[in-house]
Amino acid sequence: MNFFEYRDGEMHVENIKVSMIADKVGTPFYLYSSASLEYQYNQFKDAFGDLDLLICYAVKANTNQAVIKTLGSLGAGADVVSEGEMRRAIKAGISPQKIVYSGVAKTVAEMTYALKKGIFQFNVESEPELYQLSEVATALGKVADITFRVNPDVDAKTHAKISTGKSENKFGIPWKNIHQICAKAAKLSGIKLVGLDLHIGSQITDLAPFEEAFTRVGNLVETLREEGHDITRLDLGGGIGISYDGENDNPILSHDYAKMVKRVVGHLQCQIIIEPGRFLVGNAGILVSKVVYVKEGAERSFLIIDAAMNDLIRPSMYDAYHAIDPVIENKDAKVAYDIVGPVCETGDTFAKGRIINPLKKDQLIVIRSVGAYGAVMASTYNTRRLIPEVLVKTNEFAVVRPRPSYEDIIGLDQLPSWLSE
Repeated sequence: MNFFEYRDGEMHVENIKVSMIADKVGTPFYLYSSASLEYQYNQFKDAFGDLDLLICYAVKANTNQAVIKTLGSLGAGADVVSEGEMRRAIKAGISPQKIVYSGVAKTVAEMTYALKKGIFQFNVESEPELYQLSEVATALGKVADITFRVNPDVDAKTHAKISTGKSENKFGIPWKNIHQICAKAAKLSGIKLVGLDLHIGSQITDLAPFEEAFTRVGNLVETLREEGHDITRLDLGGGIGISYDGENDNPILSHDYAKMVKRVVGHLQCQIIIEPGRFLVGNAGILVSKVVYVKEGAERSFLIIDAAMNDLIRPSMYDAYHAIDPVIENKDAKVAYDIVGPVCETGDTFAKGRIINPLKKDQLIVIRSVGAYGAVMASTYNTRRLIPEVLVKTNEFAVVRPRPSYEDIIGLDQLPSWLSE
């Protein structure tokens, strides 16, 4: 469902005009829909019926506490990749007993914090990590529930920078080595092996790679049980893609994914853990910006807006497509623009030759499908201030991360004594 729609020619989010929020907050800003978050989570959860399932929202997609708390109130746990994300999840009300800790470089300090909080499980990615975790847990008198992240050597057919399940990637333990490392884990103090984990990439829009990987890991579960290991959990990771209105018009549907999961691994009687991120929040957010100038170049027209690559880096970093629309519709013939921002980089480009309604100075536009990997990847490059995040609930809205002042960001610098007056 689309919770950002035109009514009488003007874009609304739920029951509020986008232009009204822009007047109050100032552009640019991120704008999220509570109804979209709730709808996406509930339809995904409901697709699995009575399967023993724990949905752990992948916090890295959008770390705003209002987003985490909205999903947590619906029953979500959290998948985290740093102590900082863990602290955010806990502060937002997620029980540590619903937190799984992923990531290839967990430090002793991070392990210590997680063990003291009593998190649900560690997704262990390497043999050195296993030994380090055993040492830390034993010293604390704790036992860490672990799954091993299996690298199934499956090509997810996604962007090279977000592929994680091939043998060439840095993630996980090669699936052919799992038997040996499980045997080693069984002999370690402070460690309880409870399952296997995998994550083959992000923005995957075909069920086939998932099925191939899940089948391979499901077979491993059966053989490990034959070898005497009590495997009770199967963490299938995340990676389900969304439609970016042009990049993929046929995304994976929740009921198709759930049907495949139950068919491929349902017979194992494991608790199933799934870690959706982009799938839950990607289409729940837009970026609202204002036209600064319309510039007629020698060969093309430029729409220069007040949002920039430091606010939304996906088009520059991944050549990502995002639908872009005016806030106020008009019936004029559409024209082609290169839509660019103010940062001093040619790469500060959101779209080239994009055909949209003609726009003028000070008119508003929106960049769609930015709820995931938008605000979380933002920076203060060019000493630009981070932009606000706003959450809507029916007829209300709230700023859930304010725009910092210039003093806030410049004040982070400290002069050494020899440069101080």
